[in-house]
Amino acid sequence: MGFIMPLDTAPPPNPDAALFDAYSQSVVNAVDRVAPSVAHLRVRGKRQGREQEGSGSGFLFTPDGYMITNSHVVHHEGHGAPTIRATFPDGAEFPAYLVGDDPDTDLAVIQVHGSASPALAFADSSALKVGQLAVAVGNPLGFECTVTAGVISALGRSLRGQGYNGQAGRQIDDVLQTDAALNPGNSGGPLVDSKGGVIGVNTATILGAQGLCFAVSANTALFVATQILLHGTVRRSHLGLAAQTTGIPRRIVRALGRGPETAARIFKVETGGPADKAGLMSGDLLLTLDEHPITGVDHLHRLLGAERIGHGVALTVLRHGKLVTVNATLTERPH
Repeated sequence: MGFIMPLDTAPPPNPDAALFDAYSQSVVNAVDRVAPSVAHLRVRGKRQGREQEGSGSGFLFTPDGYMITNSHVVHHEGHGAPTIRATFPDGAEFPAYLVGDDPDTDLAVIQVHGSASPALAFADSSALKVGQLAVAVGNPLGFECTVTAGVISALGRSLRGQGYNGQAGRQIDDVLQTDAALNPGNSGGPLVDSKGGVIGVNTATILGAQGLCFAVSANTALFVATQILLHGTVRRSHLGLAAQTTGIPRRIVRALGRGPETAARIFKVETGGPADKAGLMSGDLLLTLDEHPITGVDHLHRLLGAERIGHGVALTVLRHGKLVTVNATLTERPH
């Protein structure tokens, strides 16, 4: 006689159910905290000589209506300011005004007047671990937020920023890589941890690398936002030259007793700029700045911080096979 299972017998428990529920609940809790503060941004401004309309996301980070978004979302050309409208998930729509942007990190600060949504808090992105939960939140249409979840897959990445007017963007350092896919229109939205703390600002995907998303770290975003609120821009020092990263022949590396096998070769010197006044010339190979080895253009940019504005620096270059050291007084980089 066959065995008949009683009707009231429960199926065996699923050992993965508790883990799945805990993961789901973490994502749900994070979104509940974050979503009301994430707005859809509709931007009208002049780009490439024509009036154009774009969109993206942004989030509140102060109680008095200051928001962070991407520079490429609000960037415009010419005089005046872009026209920005911010729409929140509850349907409320407000005008927003550009406070300042920093294309070098693809970040911008705008202010929204009238919103009562809460401000989000920044977490310390230096404490992040690979494998940690990451939730990307955006508002591509203004009706409701969209959410993707994944993990931090890499820390400390570098990413080329958005360039304008035919110029390549500068290198953005301390970028987070995550497999939380970035939906169209979610640029400028927050990347948050399981507690709803902002760990990054979603900025880009890499075409052809499906599932990869990049975010400027929270610590970088907080620094840039603070500089914009204080000065209207991010201050950096300026040499007044154009250069490109180039390799150094092995025999020269050995002769110099140098570790790095790359440097920055100058191909243009701005007339009257600090480099010109110091006697730097097109063709010079920049090797060191205040004894810091220069490994390329992006490394040189990192050495030109605001703390060096108005200060003298010693630059060592290789010129026609000879080492030459010059002194330059750095000025503030024009905007």
